[in-house]
Amino acid sequence: MFCRITDMHDKEVINVCDGMRLGCVDDVEVDTCTAQLVSIVIYGRAKCMGILGHEDDIVIGWKEIEVIGEHTILVNHPVAPGLGPGCKRRKNSILRGIFGNF
Repeated sequence: MFCRITDMHDKEVINVCDGMRLGCVDDVEVDTCTAQLVSIVIYGRAKCMGILGHEDDIVIGWKEIEVIGEHTILVNHPVAPGLGPGCKRRKNSILRGIFGNF
């Protein structure tokens, strides 16, 4: 299967470690010396509609990608955003409990 970089933008990224939806591919990193795709980037979610900034971007290395499907990319990303090492879900915050996911 061939895939263009622009096609990657529409693919949803799922962490097989815990089944968590990480988001959709927003950007890619390419090594210009070797012309190889190095990683995919998912931009951090907005905190309180962007007023409080954004969470950190999620950068997933090429070696962490398990499967690239037609609509989904499965990754084995051991560090969930905002957490230390290990496969854990992000803890709910008070704002998320009130407003839900953005």
